[in-house]
Amino acid sequence: MRWKSSGDRYGAVATMIHWLTAFAVIGLLISGLVIAGETDPAAKAALLRVHVPMGVLVLVLTITRVAWWMFFDQRPDAVTSGSAVQTMAAKIVHIAFYPLLLAVAASGVAMIALSGAAAVLFFGATGPLPDFWAYAPRAPHMVFAYALIGLIVLHIAAALFHQFIKRDGLLARMGLFAWPKGSSTTRPTMRTVTSRH
Repeated sequence: MRWKSSGDRYGAVATMIHWLTAFAVIGLLISGLVIAGETDPAAKAALLRVHVPMGVLVLVLTITRVAWWMFFDQRPDAVTSGSAVQTMAAKIVHIAFYPLLLAVAASGVAMIALSGAAAVLFFGATGPLPDFWAYAPRAPHMVFAYALIGLIVLHIAAALFHQFIKRDGLLARMGLFAWPKGSSTTRPTMRTVTSRH
């Protein structure tokens, strides 16, 4: 696999960033839901010591991904799904991921910074964890997280639709599975896109 993307598939760097982000976000969402319902302070602190660095990682990966697309690489050619509505929906979902990932991560970092929880979690300060609901970023952090869950569900549903209903081998662009057997006409129909995203 080449480092940079080609017309019909994502390069190694884009693929690595995508899957690292995907696994980190899934871990964040699961741990976040557990933390929200956790009543034991010690258990909550232990989970936060994993949750917070993972959130910082997602923030760094997202900024890196934006910079990669802007300055170093170009997305593969867009896939025409045969429906203008589906094509537009796919574009909106992909674009929405960036600000939403940044918003979730930034609101979480802001909450930890404003509450002073970092001192307890990472620097050996004694005392209970603060009440995060007392700080402004807490509510948007939760709203953004649930919005992200909805976006991920749409993203996965679309990927499964392409893979198992349309059978167009779309996931091969991101390093999963292989192109369907047969002629090149079984590959997704591409159209040239000259602008960087």
